[in-house]
Amino acid sequence: SLDLLILKILALEPMHGWAIAQRIRQMSSDVLQVGQSALYPALHKLERQGWIKSEWAISESNRQAKYYSLTRAGRKALAEESANWERLSTAISAIVRTAS
Repeated sequence: SLDLLILKILALEPMHGWAIAQRIRQMSSDVLQVGQSALYPALHKLERQGWIKSEWAISESNRQAKYYSLTRAGRKALAEESANWERLSTAISAIVRTAS
């Protein structure tokens, strides 16, 4: 699910790692907080898969930062992962609502 969140955030605009974590936290109303120990391995895995690419640029704080963006394959993966998540979350919700 972290991969899906990262892909969804990067579909909005290219971002550096810290900004991705902050956007996830903000969009989830502080419910989801992604630490560096989970975020950067996930970013590297997505890059190896060809779903995202990175390039160095100057951040808003005037520092060098690696910015990540979606590739064409990443947009396709996002669509597939989103559909899988919808199916899975619907099935889990159905069970949770009926189980007592």
